[in-house]
Amino acid sequence: MKKTLPALLLFFHLFAPAQESYKPSTENLAARKTFQDDKYGLFIHWGLSSVLGNGEWVMNNRRIKVEDYRRYNRVFNPVDFDAEKWVLTAKKAGMKYIVFITRHHDGFSNWDTKYSDWKITNTPYGKDALKQLAEACRKHNIKLGLYYSTLDWYRNDYPFETGRTGQYSGRTGKSNYASYLQFMKNQLTELLTNYGPVMSIWFDGHWDQTNPEGHADRTSRIDWKYEELYSLIHQLQPACMIGNNHHLDPVAGEDFQMFEKDLPGENKSGLSFQQPSDALPLETCETMNDSWGYNVTDRNYKTVKQVIHLLVNTAGRNANLLLNVGPMPNGEIQKEFTDTLQAAGVWLQQYGTAIYNTRGKLMPPQPWGIATRNDKQVFLHLLHPPANNFILLPGFNETISSVEIMGSNKKLKWTKVTEGVFIYHEYPAQETIDHVIQVTVK
Repeated sequence: MKKTLPALLLFFHLFAPAQESYKPSTENLAARKTFQDDKYGLFIHWGLSSVLGNGEWVMNNRRIKVEDYRRYNRVFNPVDFDAEKWVLTAKKAGMKYIVFITRHHDGFSNWDTKYSDWKITNTPYGKDALKQLAEACRKHNIKLGLYYSTLDWYRNDYPFETGRTGQYSGRTGKSNYASYLQFMKNQLTELLTNYGPVMSIWFDGHWDQTNPEGHADRTSRIDWKYEELYSLIHQLQPACMIGNNHHLDPVAGEDFQMFEKDLPGENKSGLSFQQPSDALPLETCETMNDSWGYNVTDRNYKTVKQVIHLLVNTAGRNANLLLNVGPMPNGEIQKEFTDTLQAAGVWLQQYGTAIYNTRGKLMPPQPWGIATRNDKQVFLHLLHPPANNFILLPGFNETISSVEIMGSNKKLKWTKVTEGVFIYHEYPAQETIDHVIQVTVK
């Protein structure tokens, strides 16, 4: 007999701590492998906040009260939004998936939810942006993941009293997490029922209820009841992967681990004190300038070379790159982003074999760069000129059949020694973004 959803939730709640007993489905494990093979995705931070042109945190940073922020509902009218253009931007860039902000911390929903009037279909635009994006993704064979904030600066039932942010939104009274939890379940059910296959749910906001990153005690001040949220998601779509940007080690029930503005194993952002998982797929999310959401004054754009080096360095650390754009309030992705993405996509047309379907952590990062590999090829990404006319592959002991410059027939000499393998090569005099050497093993 097929159990109803409430009965299933009751079963998980009463008879097993779902996070501890979670065993991913066959579909979920297959999705994890595909995710690792795909390597590269587009993050899209967009919503009503873009109207103010100061990033997606503008409501909190400018201490805007809910009653004042609500007025922008009648201003947001992205008349130039074209979901197909967004998807084709990703596809031309060589990206295999998109993660879209369905609801950020300001609580605004980018779809026609039945559980809130604070949504895009109640703006002058009046259309369901997510529906259009999901259809365009299916048309062009791009996978779709959905970002969902567990934090809310808008709703009264969110536990704002104990939160680190949203303290100036003008909310009073007593919150009610049971009510807020049910609201999230209702919205997640909509997202996982009405928009086709969903690659992932990308949670964010847990850190609002903890001490700052780096503190000895990062215990949450509320019980988020993730076992209920995660069980619901896996029941609705078993292949859907769950990740949570809590800046902590993964908990059971999560299917991939993300690092915000950091390569796995690094902590330049001050957010990534957690260790990279050896069991789960990894993902680095990063911006194309210094902002996630649209920021009219932020012109610190990454170059094509920086984007490619970022992609190579994530792949070499056995991770995906989720690269972000913040579309303008009219719905367009600005030219500074699309031009760079397209140029990096041209590079991938030539060197994509050294990125897609590969795995990393073959060796630690080297002074000259990093390595990726598939079953029979090892790709040495020389991101920087070596100090000598050779490079050392430390500890490499596989049998080599050939070494050549990728994309050419130029064979290179190598020598196997106790320390590993020396490959002899004169680095090209002309500047190169990524000089790739291909090692074929038996």
